[in-house]
Amino acid sequence: MRIRSINIQNFRKLLQCHIDFSKKTTLFVGANNSGKTSAMDALGKFLADRSFTFNDVTISKRIDINNLGEKWAQEDCNEFTDLVEWESLVPKMDIWLDVSNSEIHYVAGIIPTLKWRGGKLGVRLAFLPKNISKLFAEYREAYLTARKTEKAKGKVDITLYPKDLCEFLERNLNTYFSIRAFILDPAQSEGDDPQPTSFEMECFTDNPLKGIIKVDMIDAQRGFTDPDNSDSNERAKKQLSEQMRSYYDKHLDPEKSPSPEDLDILKAAEDAKKAFDENLAIKFAPAIRELEELGYPGVADPRLTIVTKMTTGEALKHDAAVQYALSKNDDTLKLPEKYNGLGYQNLISMVFDLMRFRDDWMREGKAKRAQKDDNPIIEPLHLVLVEEPEAHLHVQVQQVFIRKAYDVLTNHKFIKENDHFDTQLVISTHSSHIARETNFADLRYFKRLSEGTEGSIATSKVINLSEVFGKGDETDKFVTRYLQATHCDLFFADAAILVEGSAENMLLPHFIRNKYPELYQRYISILCINGRHSHRLNPLIEKLCLPTLVIADLDTAEKEGHHQATCPERGKGLISSNYTIARWLVKKKDLDELLAIQATEKEFIREVPYKYSIRVAYQTPVTVNYDGVDQEALASTFEDCLVYTNFLLFREISIDDTGSLVKNVKDRITSADSFDEFHKGVYDILRNGKSDQKAEFALDLIYAVDPGDLIIPAYIAEGLEWLQSYLKPEE
Repeated sequence: MRIRSINIQNFRKLLQCHIDFSKKTTLFVGANNSGKTSAMDALGKFLADRSFTFNDVTISKRIDINNLGEKWAQEDCNEFTDLVEWESLVPKMDIWLDVSNSEIHYVAGIIPTLKWRGGKLGVRLAFLPKNISKLFAEYREAYLTARKTEKAKGKVDITLYPKDLCEFLERNLNTYFSIRAFILDPAQSEGDDPQPTSFEMECFTDNPLKGIIKVDMIDAQRGFTDPDNSDSNERAKKQLSEQMRSYYDKHLDPEKSPSPEDLDILKAAEDAKKAFDENLAIKFAPAIRELEELGYPGVADPRLTIVTKMTTGEALKHDAAVQYALSKNDDTLKLPEKYNGLGYQNLISMVFDLMRFRDDWMREGKAKRAQKDDNPIIEPLHLVLVEEPEAHLHVQVQQVFIRKAYDVLTNHKFIKENDHFDTQLVISTHSSHIARETNFADLRYFKRLSEGTEGSIATSKVINLSEVFGKGDETDKFVTRYLQATHCDLFFADAAILVEGSAENMLLPHFIRNKYPELYQRYISILCINGRHSHRLNPLIEKLCLPTLVIADLDTAEKEGHHQATCPERGKGLISSNYTIARWLVKKKDLDELLAIQATEKEFIREVPYKYSIRVAYQTPVTVNYDGVDQEALASTFEDCLVYTNFLLFREISIDDTGSLVKNVKDRITSADSFDEFHKGVYDILRNGKSDQKAEFALDLIYAVDPGDLIIPAYIAEGLEWLQSYLKPEE
């Protein structure tokens, strides 16, 4: 048994959100404030009995709720609304399970018809009014009483509680609302919109999934503190010794349902107790005799004795119960747990939690007997939710955790021998390193939608990346390998910039930091990818609906024959051999046409599935003042355009590294007898330079001059200005 998917409605930013689950590990990724935490909280509140608050209701629904309140507050209103009207306003979650025929006995209470023989089963959990008539009556009474009191005060400008139905519910939400469950129709599960609630199919219990799904959760705020922190707020503090003590009490305590192997430790504890009692009797004897001399105890008074109560669990109830050995040879060199690094504390804590979750589920150790009467049936499905495991962890530890977490949860003989007991792990993260270690098909991308896309407020949608490129597609293999080999920042970015060479990749961050402060404050993912491969990312960009700037090279070539690369000139019938320009975006290759295209024509607006834009930027003519005469220089790549744009700087630059492209360019500038010789010479030097020399070109520039002194090539400046404007909140 496993969860196939969930559909969350009216919960915070998730107005209507479908999430497919992987069989083992599902990873929630997305930019900040994209709804990942909301989805995790929805799972915790609907499945793990965590309390709802009024802020869990999508804000755009408050207008409709208050409209109901206004109707109820009318003097002549005697009828309250039914559940159908509330259904569109409250948080709901549909859970679709994949159940085999052999597991029917677990789901007997949620089978839709007697004809059902395995496959998909659905349950809707809705946070609905418990008793609408009671809510109606008590709200009317409170509201009308408040208005009557306000009128009695005359001209006093004050609004008493409750001013509207939302304010009334904000204080009393859990008094009037609770989760109610309804069986869904599997035949309607494939529709784009969730099916209407069938109220006659309400389940007999509030939580029909109890006994079917066991839910455990590790919250993002784990609260490890610095040992020198004097903050008295104990609520935020957490220690490993507390976790281990809890595990000991539940699974290891020999005093609970003792087994034969526990007798030795119990005997040792009893002997220690007797010895301690005897010692206490001797130590307290003088004090007790002195007390007796005062007349107590009297003839009828009980005699005072000192007796200890010792349990094995008491040994873990102190701050230094868990220690770290600092030497392999000297056992005395130890420190309490709080003096270990926060990262290691976090890692150990999470792994220990996962082990505890697994053993609790399997009723391991003493828990088996303790729960024998309360809940003898082991749930067939274990759902574990982990929020932001990357806290305090350096990169390598993050990667180790995501690789091993699922193995820890399933490292049990019973689980391995019984394949119908399943575990599903759901992780939300902001870490590109964790995303990199996860199969591409397991990523669920949370896409932020701007105000007005779905409603009056900003919302989110979840995009399943398992079939972005189709199944078995070579492009899928390429993109997956590329992202895993480089980085996965793309899944957390506000926008992406694709560049084609190492020089652009090195200098672009300097351009943004020095000249585009608003853009610098955004989360921009810069991906360096060869021009003939940029378009392969298009399916992913389209799926993510991510604003993207593609910085491409014209790569001028002869039109005839094998399209041999050549120095750009107007009126020679030359073309661009760059795939991004000629075939993916602009879809024109004639050089003269490309040079005539206006800046506004380089933006391509996409409408499906959500509106976003891709803009291309390629070299435009540069005016160079050569020997007092303005000359037009046409560039083919980033490097020669940078030289033409910064002609004076390259002419005066001081560099002595023989063989450096920067020095070769400077030498050509100073030795050329004419502009044409200079123009052709710069092209030849940079064209013949190898890719590693292109990287050295950028490094030599960064070393020789402050990148802030470089004039940004106009085509890149246009692209960055467009992206900065595009990402402004008002846009």
